[in-house]
Amino acid sequence: MSSVPPLTTSAALDAAAPAPHPAQRSTVALGAMVALIGLALLGMWDVSGLDLPLARLFGDVGGFDWRNQWWMTRVLHDGARNASWALTLGLAVMIFWPRGVLRCLSRRERIGLLIGMLVCLTTMSLMKFTSTTSCPWDLSEFGGTASYVSHWRWGEADGGGGHCFPAGHATAGFAWISGWFWLRDRAPRAATVWLCAALLAGTALGLAQQVRGAHFMSHTLWTAWLCWSVSGAVWWALRRWAAPR
Repeated sequence: MSSVPPLTTSAALDAAAPAPHPAQRSTVALGAMVALIGLALLGMWDVSGLDLPLARLFGDVGGFDWRNQWWMTRVLHDGARNASWALTLGLAVMIFWPRGVLRCLSRRERIGLLIGMLVCLTTMSLMKFTSTTSCPWDLSEFGGTASYVSHWRWGEADGGGGHCFPAGHATAGFAWISGWFWLRDRAPRAATVWLCAALLAGTALGLAQQVRGAHFMSHTLWTAWLCWSVSGAVWWALRRWAAPR
């Protein structure tokens, strides 16, 4: 009698509840360690007061020269935002018809990856909506009317339009950090490449906004940290919820 080969497809993964794996425990430890170290480094950056000196490299009382530059506005802002949403839509489609490395994830895990990204995007949007921190181009030093007030002084108005912390545009890249948590157990090398791509995209989009005067460096750094922490928390919570009892 011939033996039946074991199922290795995505459908087979969907049929089984996620089994405990040592890599999951190491991902929790590594994720928490990175979050703690990142928080300490963020505190050091904020204490350094380098946000304003860095912004002065690109703007003065006359404003920011690159604010309305075509490449910055049409390509790195509008184009990148549209591309990110198109990729997110593609990821949603691949929940049912996976391609590439996503085939190593179960349908439940692919849904979890997408949920992590959407929670990141929602969290940043809600924080920006409630933030009273204004953008650099709103400050009087750069031709606006607002005064500089640290984002640590949450709720204190600075005389500007507010709604500028954290960096929402950079989230279009950093939200993809979610994939690292879900892929690390199944495909560690692909997870590393995925993480590097997410960090590179988020950093590039954040730097583009800084050159335009739309954000400070701290806004981009905090966005990266928040997306890491939110992605890890969603991954951990969903894994706990789906674990056999």
